[in-house]
Amino acid sequence: MSEPRVAVVTGGGRGLGKAISLALASSGYWVVVNYKSNQEAAEQTLELIRSSGPGGELLPFDVTDAREATSHLKGLIGRFSRVEVLVNNAGIAADSVFGLMSAEEWRRVLDTTLDGFFNCTKPLLTHMVSNRRGSIVSMSSISALVGNRGQANYAAAKAGIIGATRALASEVARLGVRVNCVAPGVIETEMIGDLPLSEIKKMIPMGRLGKPEEVAGVVRFLCSDDASYVTGQVISVNGGML
Repeated sequence: MSEPRVAVVTGGGRGLGKAISLALASSGYWVVVNYKSNQEAAEQTLELIRSSGPGGELLPFDVTDAREATSHLKGLIGRFSRVEVLVNNAGIAADSVFGLMSAEEWRRVLDTTLDGFFNCTKPLLTHMVSNRRGSIVSMSSISALVGNRGQANYAAAKAGIIGATRALASEVARLGVRVNCVAPGVIETEMIGDLPLSEIKKMIPMGRLGKPEEVAGVVRFLCSDDASYVTGQVISVNGGML
């Protein structure tokens, strides 16, 4: 039996991460679902992965902990020779107008998104370069492009993802590794529970919210050979808001 192609999805147990994990499983990847604390959701996602693709496994760790992330991901590389995909999806929101935002709210959001990008990408990048094959896709947001009120921390973190993606893409383009990001608009996940959705829909030319599967389809494309000449790009999935 040949070695499976492996995809790692951080924050892969629910929401967008769940949809991305299932999309990659359907494309034939052995999907490694990272999560921090919601084991029940991750196990449910893993059951669905096993029914739609070659299979997968759970890999619980906190993406903000560099030592923990490095240890787990190097262990994964030790077991699999074809870790070809990393999706940096883990992220949190802690919305507040800037004048009332605490230092902890600022730091926690940036730590999860930006430190998470660094902590998970670095251990896998050398492996991908040595194989001269890999795709790294990181989740940005429309907030990085338009600057939503009350989301200075979230917008800064997601804009940082765009800058890091473009810089890294230029470094490794000749080495067989592609680096892109996806910037979703308002998507039907648990993160939008407190938003005024009826008013938001009026701002979306398509007049509706996006589905997680619509974002996951773009991620799947970027990880596929169909996107072999695509790197350093930001693809918006937002119903026409930009």
